[in-house]
Amino acid sequence: MGELEIIFLGTGTSQGVPIIGCDCITCKSSDPRDQRFRTSILLRTNSVSLLIDTSPDFRTQCLRENIRKVDAVLYTHSHTDHVMGFDDLRRFCEMADSDLPIYAVSETLNDLKRIFPYAFQTTHSFLKNYMRAAPREIKGEFSLGDLRIIPVALPHGRFTTTGFVFFRGARKLLAYYTDCKSVPPEAQEAARGAEILVLDALRHVPHPTHLTLQEATEAAQRLSVRGCYFTHMSHDLKHEETESTLPLGIRLAYDGLQLRI
Repeated sequence: MGELEIIFLGTGTSQGVPIIGCDCITCKSSDPRDQRFRTSILLRTNSVSLLIDTSPDFRTQCLRENIRKVDAVLYTHSHTDHVMGFDDLRRFCEMADSDLPIYAVSETLNDLKRIFPYAFQTTHSFLKNYMRAAPREIKGEFSLGDLRIIPVALPHGRFTTTGFVFFRGARKLLAYYTDCKSVPPEAQEAARGAEILVLDALRHVPHPTHLTLQEATEAAQRLSVRGCYFTHMSHDLKHEETESTLPLGIRLAYDGLQLRI
């Protein structure tokens, strides 16, 4: 393993791709890269295994990638397509026979406690196969294993999501920015020069809470990253056709894609 292994568990928008009742060329495509579960990602180093978000497809994603260990979960925000696989984390509590640290800003933690109150009830912590969440409020820079993590606020319509920039020593390995309408100056500086940028790119047509393909491309080009992969994509973006139009160094991610840096 390199310093960081990245596994894209899902790269689709909130409805996934194909979407229900659609006969477009992407939804009918035989290219497996056009079949997108809801967005989530797994990060591994030699010392830690981190999950970002638990989509409604989380159980299937875990089985597909044979995921057997999660040391902590980081949440970007509490929208349905990013949290509704939460209860499937209980299996990782059972296998490790321990609580599972859940990292999020206060607003997102409060939403998780409201949606899944049973998981935060300490009276159930003695049950081995129960979901045992150990909340950790993100207030600034923090470390997990051999990774140093800087949280970044990103605009998402009326909401604010949390992006994450990951360092190992002095190396800025990854900036992960999903579900955002823009990349504001602070987020740009945090991501600038990262070896890999993962960025929201919903579709071609403007959207009130997400970057378009063109907006994401322009943002990526400003940041001088070594490589960029777009995620959280709708059926508007057919993989092969869309990727052929992108500048050098910018690509579409796809479910199951693994990177090592």
